[in-house]
Amino acid sequence: MAHGGILREVAPRDGTTMKVERMFRWSGQALWVVTWISSGLFGIYMLVFYAGSLATGHAARWNQVLPGLYSESGRVSTAGMGMHFAAGGVILALGFIQLLGAVRARTPALHRWLGRIYVAAGAVAGIGGLLFIAFTGTIGGRVMDVGFGVYGALMLVAAAQTYRYARMRVTALHRAWALRLFALAIGSWLYRMEYGFWFMATHRLGHTNDFRGLFDVIMAFFFYLPNLLVVELYLRGGSRRAGFGLKLAAASVMVMATCMLMLATYFFATMYWWPAMMGRPV
Repeated sequence: MAHGGILREVAPRDGTTMKVERMFRWSGQALWVVTWISSGLFGIYMLVFYAGSLATGHAARWNQVLPGLYSESGRVSTAGMGMHFAAGGVILALGFIQLLGAVRARTPALHRWLGRIYVAAGAVAGIGGLLFIAFTGTIGGRVMDVGFGVYGALMLVAAAQTYRYARMRVTALHRAWALRLFALAIGSWLYRMEYGFWFMATHRLGHTNDFRGLFDVIMAFFFYLPNLLVVELYLRGGSRRAGFGLKLAAASVMVMATCMLMLATYFFATMYWWPAMMGRPV
């Protein structure tokens, strides 16, 4: 009787744990798919609008979306930002393919070659952004310079570490740094989404035209630090040593992020990205 009582107490707890593990697994996959679709669309938008405008001699169009981004006299900074946008688009387009387990297992040669492009693009994106900051500076002044400068430096570190551990064949660390690199790469995409939602919800509270308001100061760091936090939750939640509470917290965060990204993707794709690519005012 006592033995049966123990079994009755353990079984529900095991069943609950399995449900949380399934929730963690499916929420991670759902977030990954939605992120890839949305960031892939944004990557195409970056290549067509930003890199395309530069290639055709119409880089002044950048200022329609981000005021002060293009200056006719700042050739080095314009080239640096063009590098940043083009390389960022490549990372967003390749990120999902590179992180698919099936691609790594079935076509390792393709994974390695695309990986070289992926890592190189990450380094170029970081260098391009840092060149722009060094020669022109951001519209938001010192705080934005620091925030975006740290972002560019982290891109370089993540790219270097991804390559380093690939060469060392330390698969777990290579994959972890590749995820961090992708999390940083989607920062440009999330930056615009987060501003858009904040403007709709608060009527530009804390924002100024020179990007030096309280919200602007927060956003100088917020557009990439939470992404890294989600990646760390995912990596630790997927560990065999992860406890029930950590898995549940990570799964809950990923479910909320997935829902928000689905809504944001639809709104921005229809209202901004597609019209900009078609040359229509946004």
